[in-house]
Amino acid sequence: MGIRPPLYIRMHASDNVAIVANDGGLPAGTVFPDGLTLVDKVPQAHKVALLDIPQGAAVRRYGVTIGYALKDLPRGSWVHERLLQMPAARELQGLPVATVQPAPQPPLAGHTFEGYRNPDGSVGTRNILAITQTVQCVAGVTDYAVQRIKAELLPRYPHVDDVVALEHTYGCGVAIDAPDAVIPIRTVRNIALNPNFGGEVMVVSLGCEKLQPERLLPPGSIPIVDERNVADVGDTEAAKLDVVCLQDEAHVGFMSMVESILRQAEQHLERLNARRRETVPASELVVGVQCGGSDAFSGVTANPAVGFCTDLLVRAGATVMFSEVTEVRDGIDQLTARASTPEVARAMVREMAWYDAYLDKGRVDRSANTTPGNKKGGLSNIVEKAMGSIVKSGSAPIAGVLPPGEKLQHQGLKGLVYAATPASDFICGTLQLAAGMNLHVFTTGRGTPYGLAEVPVIKVATRSDLARRWHDLMDIDAGTIATGDKSIEEVGWELFRLMLDVASGRTRTWAEHWKLANALVLFNPAPVT
Repeated sequence: MGIRPPLYIRMHASDNVAIVANDGGLPAGTVFPDGLTLVDKVPQAHKVALLDIPQGAAVRRYGVTIGYALKDLPRGSWVHERLLQMPAARELQGLPVATVQPAPQPPLAGHTFEGYRNPDGSVGTRNILAITQTVQCVAGVTDYAVQRIKAELLPRYPHVDDVVALEHTYGCGVAIDAPDAVIPIRTVRNIALNPNFGGEVMVVSLGCEKLQPERLLPPGSIPIVDERNVADVGDTEAAKLDVVCLQDEAHVGFMSMVESILRQAEQHLERLNARRRETVPASELVVGVQCGGSDAFSGVTANPAVGFCTDLLVRAGATVMFSEVTEVRDGIDQLTARASTPEVARAMVREMAWYDAYLDKGRVDRSANTTPGNKKGGLSNIVEKAMGSIVKSGSAPIAGVLPPGEKLQHQGLKGLVYAATPASDFICGTLQLAAGMNLHVFTTGRGTPYGLAEVPVIKVATRSDLARRWHDLMDIDAGTIATGDKSIEEVGWELFRLMLDVASGRTRTWAEHWKLANALVLFNPAPVT
């Protein structure tokens, strides 16, 4: 490609800083085509002052104030986090409510994928046997059994994609009746009902734990798969709970427990193996969008492309969740303005206020979000990071708000939904699984091998340098937007088409290819005893 000329990217006409786009950054003395000369060496993705910024003046990016200069910043100087005072958080009163009414976009018809229809009406993109656990104590036994299932049983069931243990760290030693304990309990419950598991619910319990199987999955929470699953007492409203209890007196020795898990798993495998993909409309997609290892390019390339794709999905009738409370908190006015109704705006404010109080209880605020990698990637603070994160949500009206651990289907939510979650990659992904996502999109600038065993994860690189170096970990290179080789719209359509292929099983993501999967991490704001 040759050496590219010096390039900076300015996001808004009112911005007084821009980011350096060139790989490796640029040395002091570099002259841009418009005559701007660098006073300092500026790393790639870091900000350069486009004009003299006096001490105390606002530093603007994305058309908003991301900080105030702690000293005079000459034109052409490097602007980084140590030179900025972060603005105070936006108050949650006096916000614009449902004031943005975008012109209706025409429906996007004719797009389909090959999915698995489920008894509860949802559609899976994969056909997986998931083994739910009531407590961490059983994790070792379950993992041993799963390895045997994969080696001995799974080859006999070629239409089943995988077997996964839904391991977590909850279930005992916790204040099970504390008000906030509802969050981890419903999270585990709703993950067990994820569309990619085909309505097959199998549980491994220890026996003495606080989170008893009947509390985790009470009658009425499991959809009926067939007559075998209907309770013998004539209850046609609920499916019978399939539990292997390790403390059961029938188990004599470790292998007795393992064999019991294998016997029960085989019944579920037989039913899952009988399922086949069928053509379904793109409206059956439930997509979770998330970013991690973010840099200053996230809001320039990958996240805007995801936002464009989000609009395509909403036009196609699909459901898209964006999340991460601290990474949208500083744009709350933008979000309440896009709420479809005042009720949706109030629900968004409710979730923000709850999280503000949660952070305050821990004696931190939203500024604790940014990581050393974020700052090395050019993000000075959470305000700047939030502006780049929000664009993943596109421009559609926000149709609903989902509290953490809740299931979209239970709330009757479709379209663009704000799912309130912490910004932690693993916790956010876990909560989006509980919400019912069947496809995950994850953008990264610094790079992360993040993946989930329960759902395909499409990885989008913000920079072409990362996409080249991690060529067998990144699924899409959005860095081509920064170089001008592709437009946001072109990458957005590329992502949309890839989603349909991945959802259909025609394409495997790199995370699936290498079987990279992060642990489920529950959000538990309740006390641990």
